[in-house]
Amino acid sequence: MITNKQLADIIFPDIKETIDDLEKRYPERNLPEGAEVTRFAPSPTGFLHTGSLFTSLICRKVATQSKGIFYVRLEDTDTKREIQGSGEQLLSQLKIFNIVPDEGYLGDHDEGQYGPYVQSKRANIYRVAIKYLIEKGRAYPCFCSPEELEEIRRDQEKNKQNPGYYGEYAKCARLTNEERVERIQKGEPFVIRFRSTGNHLNKIKVNDLVHGDFEIAQNDQDIVIYKSDGLPTYHFAHCVDDHFMRTTTVIRGEEWISSLPIHVELFEAMGWKAPRYAHLPVIMKVDEATGNKRKLSKRLDSEAAVSYFLEDGYPPEALIMYLMTIANSNFEEWIFANKFEHMEDFVFSFSKMSLEGALFDIGKLNFFAREILVKKSKEEIYKTALEYSQKYNPELLDLIERNPKYFMDIMNIEREKENPRKDYEKYGNLPELIGFFYEDRYNNIIKNPLPFNEKFTKEVISETLSALRDGLSYDLDEQNWFANMKAIGGSHGFAANNKEYKANPEAFKGTIGDVAELLRITLTGRKNSPNLYYVMQILGKAECDRRINLVISLLK
Repeated sequence: MITNKQLADIIFPDIKETIDDLEKRYPERNLPEGAEVTRFAPSPTGFLHTGSLFTSLICRKVATQSKGIFYVRLEDTDTKREIQGSGEQLLSQLKIFNIVPDEGYLGDHDEGQYGPYVQSKRANIYRVAIKYLIEKGRAYPCFCSPEELEEIRRDQEKNKQNPGYYGEYAKCARLTNEERVERIQKGEPFVIRFRSTGNHLNKIKVNDLVHGDFEIAQNDQDIVIYKSDGLPTYHFAHCVDDHFMRTTTVIRGEEWISSLPIHVELFEAMGWKAPRYAHLPVIMKVDEATGNKRKLSKRLDSEAAVSYFLEDGYPPEALIMYLMTIANSNFEEWIFANKFEHMEDFVFSFSKMSLEGALFDIGKLNFFAREILVKKSKEEIYKTALEYSQKYNPELLDLIERNPKYFMDIMNIEREKENPRKDYEKYGNLPELIGFFYEDRYNNIIKNPLPFNEKFTKEVISETLSALRDGLSYDLDEQNWFANMKAIGGSHGFAANNKEYKANPEAFKGTIGDVAELLRITLTGRKNSPNLYYVMQILGKAECDRRINLVISLLK
């Protein structure tokens, strides 16, 4: 009679190391009491998802505030989906958001005593663990072909049974060890399956740091834990890695809750204490086609990729700040009280997390972006805008490089006041917002009809602009400049204020606000712009006069 140990030796004859040897190689970490060990474990299969940034942000926060360790592990066992270089790209993007691991996979090398941190380099560690499970009778080789598995699926569908490989459908679980060895020696391909002792009709009690205590159906699936290519599946690799890397808290999206029974049973079968789990609410979006909420989709939503925000020029701090409002309900009040600074001092708590998926709110992100940008000096704006444009936006780079001082002057409009204006939220749309400052771009803008109020005739507009050109002084401070404009407007039939106009509208052409708008549209091509006084100071009298004359000529 062939024992389980003999079967394990036949399948893994080269594996001499034991679980005890691994326990000695990867001992418990020497950390302060209460220190959390968290991990971000991406697959190198594409871009950094906004949901993954959200998860890694919380992993980093939990580890830092508990004086623990945050590490990165690359889960590259799905070789068919791997995209070359995406692992390094994920890390470089995390670094932009100041999410830097203490140890682990760092792109071109590993750092730390619990590696390798790339799963494909940990094959022998998994083989030791799987050999141990075979010896215990909790794993076995499965020889079922894809055709046989499809036949099982069809039978289950026909009988309205739960799909999967379990119970009476787990054909290879009932083979004798003699039959297994015979088939192995014949060279039949096989995978290794975990032998579940569960029943999906039974419930297990689990605790989640976000969702609290709840019951969920027990696992009964004999899942594949070792593929024919010599690599483990995600479920088993996760169990082994989190144990030997001494992860204390697994933080991941709530879509993984359904896998929790599998993971709980795997840890129990190995005789290990499972880490604590925190399943985070997913980030949602309202589907434009259906009007229903759905998870942010890699395929459908540009906001699903972190690269979207980087390419659009959002300050990274703004996206992190916004994601923290999703993470903790009390963060927004806290960051307001702290004047949008020192976010690292905020204490994160799982108990303050919402159980419902948050709708992605681009308006709130824009709000935080404006608050971040308004705090930067003109020199900081120049530096970050230059770095951004060199990488993503040649149009903006052209404007900056024409005259860096001129660009800084534009960006500095009302920046140094006690209550500075918040005109900008991202670098990506700066060419559109400040393009009118540049003569060639202005000349293109006015090729289109200007948005003057239709209540004013061309004659009134031309007369008013001529008066402003000839009478408005550039040597006054802002208050006296506005008084100067008000006087010019008054002498040409415009009321000094709305109250005066409303009292007797027939007596006036409009208000001083209309005068300012006529001038603003003439000089910028738009109804909204930064402070008009400073716009004119930057453009200078010669350029302002040229623009006024050009518009007057177009009105004829």
